[in-house]
Amino acid sequence: MDEIINRVANSALEVFDLEDYYPNGIRTQIDMAQWLLEGFLLKEKDFREALKNHDWAQYQNHFVAIHCSTDAIVPAWATILVTTYVAPFAQKVVLGDITDLNTALYQDILPTLDYSIYQDKPVIIKGCSKKPVPESAYIMAVQKLQPFAKSIMYGEACSAVPLFKKAR
Repeated sequence: MDEIINRVANSALEVFDLEDYYPNGIRTQIDMAQWLLEGFLLKEKDFREALKNHDWAQYQNHFVAIHCSTDAIVPAWATILVTTYVAPFAQKVVLGDITDLNTALYQDILPTLDYSIYQDKPVIIKGCSKKPVPESAYIMAVQKLQPFAKSIMYGEACSAVPLFKKAR
């Protein structure tokens, strides 16, 4: 009987897993509609009073996304005002949803990595993840890897999709 050889483990293939860089921490969305009259109308005096009375300490060390779940037209100053209240407690604050928040976190992390370890190597960007890695993070990663990698694939070693091959 022939011995089963794991050719993937013995190859020069490097795996780049975005999950490895996923920052741990609580992600929270703050919906501004809760402070709008019937979810749509911003009455400045009431809005300011509601913000003043809100328990901002509950967001201690959270990653926070500020959004409005209704079609209300919210002036820019209102979102900025909410930020002034939550920022002293939160690790990061962004405008948008949780996907926007995760994108912003990867925008902070990916430029700090050393990609030279992938110089002239075949790289596979791991596709399946248990954490909510946004598609935009994959786009950022491929741009960072491309100047270094010999080739880039996406997915799993058993079923990788070729994306890029450096010209000879």
